Amino acid sequence: MAIEQFDTVIIGAGAAGLMCAAVAGKRGRKVLLVDHANKVGKKILISGGGRCNFTNLYASPDQYISQNPHFMKSAFSKFTQHDFIEMVDRYHIPWHEKTLGQLFCDGSAREIVAMLVNECSLGKVTIRENFIVESIEKQDDAYLVNSNIKSKSLVIATGGPSIPLMGATDFAYKIARQFGIKIIEPRPALVPFTLGGDEKSFTTLSGTATDVVVSCGKTSFREALLFTHKGISGPAVLQISSYWKHGQKITVNFLPDLNENWLLNQKKENPKITIVKLLSQHLPNRLADFICELTKFPTQDIGNVPDKKIAEIEAKLFAWEFSPNGTEGYRKAEVTIGGINTDALSSKTMEVKKAPGLYFIGEAVDVTGWLGGYNFQWAWASGYAAGMHL
Repeated sequence: MAIEQFDTVIIGAGAAGLMCAAVAGKRGRKVLLVDHANKVGKKILISGGGRCNFTNLYASPDQYISQNPHFMKSAFSKFTQHDFIEMVDRYHIPWHEKTLGQLFCDGSAREIVAMLVNECSLGKVTIRENFIVESIEKQDDAYLVNSNIKSKSLVIATGGPSIPLMGATDFAYKIARQFGIKIIEPRPALVPFTLGGDEKSFTTLSGTATDVVVSCGKTSFREALLFTHKGISGPAVLQISSYWKHGQKITVNFLPDLNENWLLNQKKENPKITIVKLLSQHLPNRLADFICELTKFPTQDIGNVPDKKIAEIEAKLFAWEFSPNGTEGYRKAEVTIGGINTDALSSKTMEVKKAPGLYFIGEAVDVTGWLGGYNFQWAWASGYAAGMHL
């Protein structure tokens, strides 16, 4: 059997793998990029509702979760969001800021994939789709893939197990274990919560959304909360899910723009109005009605309601506690938290310290960003860092 020779083989043609291949190829390396899917960049194509939230204007190490919060600093210093924006502009891809620094294509995510594929083409990268990796072996100072492809270096860019319907697997973790690399226990992140028990009644509000502040421990996010037929979702909930662990409660402030004693002040200023009408001025009607029914709040004019009862409902609205019984799991998770222990990697190059020539990049590594383009920025930065060292 003839053995093909490459400088590097990159397994996984997602965001990190494509970036890494392009950078290494343009540096003159002979690169083979493979993926088990029938097309490259599948997760990019579905992201942002098909418009790809490709980075965030405010991306910095502060918006990432890792057991080593300093690990990503080196990669970010070499390739920032502004570097990726420059590439997008160079390809004349129109984009816009949606909210909170989140940048999206005006047109389609296909433009981002086409850009990266073209960058790979400029670097003469060989791309093979529908490629199944059956074996990886270390052979002297090289790596052997499927017994017939030999390379000086090997990059694992296969992500985590989130969104299995897109073909996501735990392949990266299996390779890590093969080479004795520790893994931080992975779990779904940026994922909706499910509610059970008495809280399941909130699912009758499915489709209703409202602006809130959601907190877990010392971490809070202000964005939209969406009630679903299984529990709660929306940007604020997805964000806080990355910080939540089973058994913890989360707190929701349904009235983030109002001050304490707001209801008591309304009793003095508008004694003839009902609580449901007051709440409907700040919450969707369905939610206002539901809260009043659930709390058995008196239906008469607020002027006739005792101060104690008003203070009670107000306190609940400013700090409503939910006890999620779980999440919707990897099936609905946008990313995976945990992964390859960063202690095993060089923060400058993403190379495994005890296995020269082996690299892990992107979502496979224990670096997880907030919702809003942050995880793509980690993919670009980590891919670039490895690509510059291969």
